[in-house]
Order: sequence, then structure tokens, then C-alpha cells
Amino acid sequence: MPQVHSRQHVFSNFVSTLDGVVSLRVRGHEGGGDISGFNIQDRMVMGLLRAVADVVIAGSGTLEADPRHVWTPDGICPELTDDYRLLRKALRKPAVPLNVIVSGSGRIDLRLPVFTSGRVQALIVTTTAGAKRLLERKTPAGLEIRAVPGCRGNIPPSSILDAVRGMNAGKRILIEGGPRLLGEFYAQRLVDEQFLTVAPHIAGRDYGDGRLSLVMGQAFAPDDTRWGTLTDARRGGSHLFLRYAFRRGRDGI
Repeated sequence: MPQVHSRQHVFSNFVSTLDGVVSLRVRGHEGGGDISGFNIQDRMVMGLLRAVADVVIAGSGTLEADPRHVWTPDGICPELTDDYRLLRKALRKPAVPLNVIVSGSGRIDLRLPVFTSGRVQALIVTTTAGAKRLLERKTPAGLEIRAVPGCRGNIPPSSILDAVRGMNAGKRILIEGGPRLLGEFYAQRLVDEQFLTVAPHIAGRDYGDGRLSLVMGQAFAPDDTRWGTLTDARRGGSHLFLRYAFRRGRDGI
């Protein structure tokens, strides 16, 4: 990872099939595990990126798809728990990254492990109406809720980063989903790096089945394309592990 000084370094990690599907959108099979085939090397990379991150951001849809999950290195790859712990210690980071859940509506079950297990510090970034809805319920100890003033729908990625900055959690920001949230970060040109595992299978799509690609809710080409630079490519069996750099510009800060 490059040295981070004045601004946050935003990187994303996804796994995709050969035909670009990142979620099957089948109940019980919505996560990346079904896309990668629960590949150990993919899980290792996911854990490694969490281990070097200060913050992991996920949307409420990602939380809904895997409600028991907690975004820690060992949460995805327990086989390397000790290695991740030693790495974070060497990097002088807290034991686990800050977990950030983004929800415009605030319709989130606050009893889920990410908020109640005590394993992570959690932050919910929401709208004023969403914060009001959340605060009407019993709030777990240690959970922070930050409302973005004047926001009624989708929360701008720059506002999400501002809320994270206010937590003083660090500057390496990992985005793990979902595709719509990632698309909004790409729309504002706020992504520095994309890590992408390509799994060697075809998932296919039927008309209207709702299967998701890496970026949803945004269309850039041909007039406003996002070009990346391949900086690393590795192979594990028949899986490809790719790393791309993107230049920030325009709205990027």
C-alpha cells in the first residue's frame, strides 16, 4: 500500500465470475463465497486487505445479505488469525478495523453481531430521518450514529468519508459493498485502487433476475469512462487476482 499522508486512500475488493457477476441474488447464496467457490486464496486476500485497512465500509444491502458477518480479517479467513493479528500489530493499528454501515433509511437491525458482539467499533452513516429512526430504539454501547445534514436519499460518498474522518480511525478505507455503493464512489472519482478476484466460472443472467455486476446504478462509458491501470496480476490455481490503480479527479479530493 502507498504511504497515506494528507487524504484518505480508498480501495475496494470484490470477486466476480468470468461474465462479471458479483452476486447471484439467490436467497442464501448472495455473498461472494458462492462466486469464488469459497476459495481459500480469495479469502486470504480479503482478510489481508482488512488487516491493512483502518476502516471497512459496507452498505445496508451487504449487511442484509450476510447479517451475521463482522468485517474483521479473521471473520473471513480464521485460518490466518494469528498472522493478521501480528500484521496489524506491526502496522501499529488497533486489533480490528472500524466497521461502517451506510443506510439512508436507517432501517437496520441493531441486534446484529456487528453492533452487539463487542468485536469491532461500529459506525452507521445515515440521513437525519434515518438517525431519528435508529435512535428511537435501544442503541448498543459503543455504536456511533452519524447523520448527514440535508441528505434525504443516497448519501454522497464524500459525506461518508467526512463522517469516517470525524472518527479519527485512520486513512486506509476499504469498500466491500455493495455494487451500488461502489458505483457512487466511482461516480465521484473517489476510488484509488480496485482489487478484483476473477473466479473461473460462468454464472449467466436471465432477464430480470437482478444479478449484480461490479458497479450498479451508474453508467460511465462511452463519454465518461473510468480507466484503470493494472498494477499487479497473480494466479492461484484458475483464479486470477488483479489490482488496478485509478486516478482521482474532478470531484475526487
